[in-house]
Amino acid sequence: MKNIRCLLLCIFIIITVFRQGYVYAQTTQSLLKTENIRIRDPFIYADPDRKIYYLYAQSANRAGSNFTGVEAYTSTDLKNWTEPQRVLTLPDDAGIISVWAPEMHAYKGKYYIFVTLTFKDTLPGKKPVKSANWPKMHVRGTHVFHSDSPLGPFHPFKVTSFTPENWMALDGSLFVEDHKPYMVFCHEWVQTVDGTINYIQLKGDLSDTVGKPQFMFSASDAPGAIRSPLKGKVTDGCFLYRSEKSGRLYMIWSTFIPEKGYCVLCTHSETGKIIGPWKGQTVIYKKNGGHGMLFKSFGGQLVLALHQPNDSPEERLHLFQISDDGVGLEISREYFME
Repeated sequence: MKNIRCLLLCIFIIITVFRQGYVYAQTTQSLLKTENIRIRDPFIYADPDRKIYYLYAQSANRAGSNFTGVEAYTSTDLKNWTEPQRVLTLPDDAGIISVWAPEMHAYKGKYYIFVTLTFKDTLPGKKPVKSANWPKMHVRGTHVFHSDSPLGPFHPFKVTSFTPENWMALDGSLFVEDHKPYMVFCHEWVQTVDGTINYIQLKGDLSDTVGKPQFMFSASDAPGAIRSPLKGKVTDGCFLYRSEKSGRLYMIWSTFIPEKGYCVLCTHSETGKIIGPWKGQTVIYKKNGGHGMLFKSFGGQLVLALHQPNDSPEERLHLFQISDDGVGLEISREYFME
């Protein structure tokens, strides 16, 4: 019994020293304010043990980053952030032209980055719309990297994407249901005209996919969406969240809606399962911002993180308190500190 008490005391001392050291490090180096960090597609991991928020961003967000990959900022209050640290460095000779939407998920004691990579190479086949302004169909997909730390370094499972190699796909996100991991992702409008959101099962260690992608819904399901068959309809930033009050399964995602601009929408699964059907598409944010995700603050508040405006290079992280009444999600107010 005495040995157990000693062990517990040692663990307590180690955790205390770590936290004090982290706070000291924050106070002795220059901190960045939320409003001064340019970021698209923000993703925040709230570490419940260390009480640290990790903000992940593609390196190209920051002028002078001088590498291709993903970096992370850390904070204890969601307003003051440390200088970014490299967590994923991609090879310069890989032919990558852009890095989008990194998400970092903790799963079974390890850490995983889901990130979209676009390459110089293009997919075979004709564009779906004959237009000089229609974008090229570049090779694009979500790749998965793993690490023993939220700050990396992260390593690839394989050189190819987890999304189908012949699809233009993006914005993969982890979701676990009935102890089975899935990746929810978007099929790019550039290839399909009407973008879709799909899911695919992952292996238990997230090292690869299982089976084929399953359709969830289309961008044209959004209220007021573009109806022309010759104009692209966007699906971006899918993220799933299960209500703690009712068990209802929500998804937030982003698209462009005429006269509203870039928006965040919320839908729900009528079965409470990932298979759907997904109904009740509702716009919850319409101020030229989006690609949101949800997390719980250390105070227990449900928070929506998104970038706004959607105009480069003015994008900034915005945080909103979210109310969940078990039937729907609504924005309560914007805030910067707990």
